[in-house]
Amino acid sequence: MTELASDTAMVLAAGLGKRMRPLTASQPKPLVRVAGKALIDHALDRLADAGVAKAVVNVHYLADALEAHVVARTAPQVTVSDERELLLETGGGMTKALPLLPDPFFAINSDNIWLEGPQDAFHDLSRTWDPEKMDALLLLVPHRGAHNFRGKGDFHMTGDGRLTRRRSGRIAPFIYSGIQLVSHRLMRDAPQGPFSTNLLWSRAIEEERLYGIAFTGEWFEVGTPAAIAPTEAALRDG
Repeated sequence: MTELASDTAMVLAAGLGKRMRPLTASQPKPLVRVAGKALIDHALDRLADAGVAKAVVNVHYLADALEAHVVARTAPQVTVSDERELLLETGGGMTKALPLLPDPFFAINSDNIWLEGPQDAFHDLSRTWDPEKMDALLLLVPHRGAHNFRGKGDFHMTGDGRLTRRRSGRIAPFIYSGIQLVSHRLMRDAPQGPFSTNLLWSRAIEEERLYGIAFTGEWFEVGTPAAIAPTEAALRDG
């Protein structure tokens, strides 16, 4: 099997979870349970299964509960990046945590649930990773493998994997899964304070250094309470 490109993942878990209300009125979204397990544990278990040894988890909303939950884990071993004072969004969160992260590192959203294909997502990304030409490598889902998803897609991908964004008024064939492999080069000259990773992706697209691969498994968007029951049913069948 391909060697992992990194032994560490950043797990983005600091958001307010507004779309998941009322379930997030008294708990952070990563602790909402799906199929008997907290959302963040679905993600952390996938990391552990793939052999990713360490995770950096950022916290903000109801941070004490989330921190107490994740630091008890040993696989992966969790370090907390504290955003209690200011929610930094995806790009700002990764920038703050960068001193804790090797080059490169995996980054995943804490509300992702997926069923692996023939090989796990992290080895798939590692097999394709080329730091000479990539600033980030995104795991992308074709519409047929994206459950509970109603959007128009995010990216077009060339035959060699380079990405461009969906054009206005069009449908794009690939959806961002919330999983990527990131070089420190992507994070260079990052703004201070809160900002979206989209800002860094746009620069990488201009420099032809944003790449993607198609996911061969099944992916579930669990953004609202209504998505929980169909996801649980699909997991039982899967």
